Amino acid sequence: MPRSLPWSRAARSSGRTDAAGVSPAPRSTPRRSTPRRFALPVAALAALGMVAACSGPPKGDGSQKGASFKLSAGTPAAAGEIDSFTWAVYAEPPTLDYISAFDYPANTILSNVCESLMRWTPQLTTAPGLAEKATNPNDLTWVYDLRPGVRFHDGGTMTADDVVFSLGRQMDPQNGAAWNSNFSNVEAVTKTGPLQVTVKLKQPDSQFPQYMATAAGVVSSKAGVQKAGEDYGTTGSLDCTGPFKLGTWNKGQSIELQRFDGYWGTKAKSAKAVFTFLTDPNARTNALLSGEADGGYLIPTESYDRLRASGAGTLYFGEGLSTVNVNVTSMKGALGDVRVRRALSLALDRRGFVKAGLGGAGTVTSSLTTKAVWAGAPAAARASAFDNLPSPEQNIDAAKRMIEEAGATGKTLTVATSSIGQDVSVLATAIQDAGTRIGLKIELKTIAPNAFTALFTDPAAREGIDMFPETYYDSITDPMDLLSNFQTGAYQNYAGYSDASYDSLADKARSAYDPAKRFSAAAELQRKASDQVLWIPVAEWPTAVFLNKRITGAPTTISYLYSPWAANIGAAAR
Repeated sequence: MPRSLPWSRAARSSGRTDAAGVSPAPRSTPRRSTPRRFALPVAALAALGMVAACSGPPKGDGSQKGASFKLSAGTPAAAGEIDSFTWAVYAEPPTLDYISAFDYPANTILSNVCESLMRWTPQLTTAPGLAEKATNPNDLTWVYDLRPGVRFHDGGTMTADDVVFSLGRQMDPQNGAAWNSNFSNVEAVTKTGPLQVTVKLKQPDSQFPQYMATAAGVVSSKAGVQKAGEDYGTTGSLDCTGPFKLGTWNKGQSIELQRFDGYWGTKAKSAKAVFTFLTDPNARTNALLSGEADGGYLIPTESYDRLRASGAGTLYFGEGLSTVNVNVTSMKGALGDVRVRRALSLALDRRGFVKAGLGGAGTVTSSLTTKAVWAGAPAAARASAFDNLPSPEQNIDAAKRMIEEAGATGKTLTVATSSIGQDVSVLATAIQDAGTRIGLKIELKTIAPNAFTALFTDPAAREGIDMFPETYYDSITDPMDLLSNFQTGAYQNYAGYSDASYDSLADKARSAYDPAKRFSAAAELQRKASDQVLWIPVAEWPTAVFLNKRITGAPTTISYLYSPWAANIGAAAR
């Protein structure tokens, strides 16, 4: 999520808003990424309106030379309403409690039921959500003015008390919220009016306002959460404000959402949305081909050609803010020598992986961050972030020399693999091939699909593993969402990398509301992280979405994780 915004200090200090009721663009903020991720193989306010004005990642057509895909800004608007549609999801979320929503399945569904103070738009900018206005009177204060008359699904009316309560659940360490780290600089969240909430920060934080457009900023009914108790998120109502309310949850099979007629915004075009859980990639593809499912995101890469050729519908690609990487999880062995990490990166056949693992729908890269998250950066900072990065091209001879110089010839590394998706298994095999060709011994450890997610959350699951394939998606349009992962003690800093200068620079970037300063610091962080090969970046991966001929209206960008995308789906023709 990220983006930057031009921001006028004078405007900020006055707390004034623009004609649209949007506060002067806040600055974007980098911040530590939340635990969202990919179980899937592949995971400022800134000023709300401002951001939208100055960023806009999905501008590219995605059609680099030789690429077999093209990015689309969206799908055709719906021609009319429908009774229902069915959506294929690769896994059942364990809970729909917003404080635990950090992965694809939960957020794909939850974004249509529970809304946040801000909203991520299909253009990957930030816009007002349940807060119709956000202002930043000084560096340590964010004021959110709420929309009047917003109803919860169970009949209550949203107030400032609900916002204070909802954000408070994220901040309470006893709750173990997935988004807790995004509140690390928050001193207090208080009600300053019937429809106004003020957030006081301990120190300037350009990332916090941006995360208010993710699940971190969800507002749920205080009364509803308290009534559900420990069952909140797993049974009964979620009691939020979205265009759909939670209907029947058939455990192990599907979740049904029903249109909420009391919605404050434009009502959903479908009376019902059914999310069906299809863990097997072939079963998911067959469901899309047969019409059992009308559409889905995260299409199995091996199915791209079948779907394109079927005539059953259209396969679209959009900006995904996602990179496929090899996550370095341990530096206790041979990977403790940066020359070994550099050699593996140099020996990797990225082009072969994109072709075989991503079905050709991706672009090779040696950058940890996607180009799109730098959309709001000044040209100089953007150039600085990408100039002089290592070549993504394979060079076996040079890599072999590095291994010999490091004295690592014959040493063993263990890489996790899984049948969870073609991208994971193919990348693991590519690492094995690269290592073998330069004198390393690479052992693959197969992880069951339903256990793969544990690699991201359970240190015990990573025991004995040196690396594993990981697709990382940004939840804000800002490079700090990813680069914060390499700070000392960060959630995904599995290898325990620690560099005081990196930490200090990351703090500097996070505290800078001024885009030029923030992105300049982020560019330096990218160079540092790349030089140390803390992860091995492999490819940029777009979002894929398939729609059959019956429906249309879904966004093609990764915005679907934090915006009520399903409300726009309707009939493809009248």
